[in-house]
Amino acid sequence: MATLKKPLPPPLVVTRAQTPAPKQAVPARPRVTAQLDPHDGPEHRQFPRAKMNVPFRLWVGEGDDLRFEATLRSGNVSVSGAFLESTFFLPVGTEVRTSFALDPEEDPVLARAEIIRTESPGRDGKGRTGFALRFVEFFEQSEVTLARLFLGVRLQEFAQGYLASKRARSLTSELDRCVDALAAWELQKVTSTASPWGESTD
Repeated sequence: MATLKKPLPPPLVVTRAQTPAPKQAVPARPRVTAQLDPHDGPEHRQFPRAKMNVPFRLWVGEGDDLRFEATLRSGNVSVSGAFLESTFFLPVGTEVRTSFALDPEEDPVLARAEIIRTESPGRDGKGRTGFALRFVEFFEQSEVTLARLFLGVRLQEFAQGYLASKRARSLTSELDRCVDALAAWELQKVTSTASPWGESTD
């Protein structure tokens, strides 16, 4: 009696998987850095100012108690405050809330500030008009964004040098390496004649 043979399976076809095209490296977007004001006075030596035209939103009060709100452009910005160009003035001593973005891809800086000075043109019509703010309190650690504007380049150079050192490579804990780097940065500040802002202290 004849037996039925099982049909042979179809031949196995091996296809070469397509190798995905390598992703092109996206160049890192340069961060915004501060161009220090060359006419900066001695009163700003500790916190130098940078010429920056940035929109500042100001307001007094919250919600139903909102009593004032305006958006003004800055003439300069520093870690300690800013000068805002304005054709109207708020009384010296007025406390305001402010929000301003130094980088469109970063969260805005949020702060409480005080009006400390007003300026208006002289009789010859020359001079700027506006008022100066002093930052009193920052929120949500946004002061780091402001400090990085002035210190970012120097910190990056310092970190690159530190991470390449034998001492940094000998530490296995990221926390230990971070603490060690902070200690080295603070030590450099007190032993170097150059300020952390990139200026000579002589």
